[in-house]
Amino acid sequence: MMKRTGFKIAMASTILFSGVLGHVSATNAAEFSKAVAPSIPIMTDNLLKFGLIKEKDFPITVTSGGLSYTLHKIMIYDINSKEAKALSELYRYPNSTMMIYAPKYFIWTKITITNHLKKTISPNSETPYNPKWILSFDASSENGRADAPIPIAKKNESNSKEALYNFKLKPGKSLTTYQAFYYEGDFKQFKIDLAFSDIFTKLVVAANAD
Repeated sequence: MMKRTGFKIAMASTILFSGVLGHVSATNAAEFSKAVAPSIPIMTDNLLKFGLIKEKDFPITVTSGGLSYTLHKIMIYDINSKEAKALSELYRYPNSTMMIYAPKYFIWTKITITNHLKKTISPNSETPYNPKWILSFDASSENGRADAPIPIAKKNESNSKEALYNFKLKPGKSLTTYQAFYYEGDFKQFKIDLAFSDIFTKLVVAANAD
């Protein structure tokens, strides 16, 4: 008799708890899930795969003469990987038959550029500094610099938030977007160079332990 009573109490408790969960709002349920779920770090890069050890955590910001460049994420893919092929097809980046060299890697970055000046900034502002920012991975080699291919699908679009080509930033405005690079060299030191208004800023992001 005691066993059956205990079973009924346990069942009643289960039904009551289920009823309470049924009345929890979607927002509270999401918050509850976040609270009990294990903390999973957000992947911002795969530099270590190529022997590069970060000196700073992302996001990182470089500022030069009123223009700032923030790197949120960088992923390096083999040029023939499914990720590289998918992005290339989506935004119509040039393939090897359209280029004078065959890159080994496709690099995908998430960035924010900000205009801190009281005048509009575009790629041709403060010439001859175009491009304004350069990503390089081996200062000892002529092939150490990554090249930014044109996303043909977005070629005629200014301030694309999907694949950057052309931009025009009014005073105080920012643009968060994505930009691709091709690279064919080795990975020894990851550095960002930013040039604007005769000010050159260099930031070493990661380096090979060797």
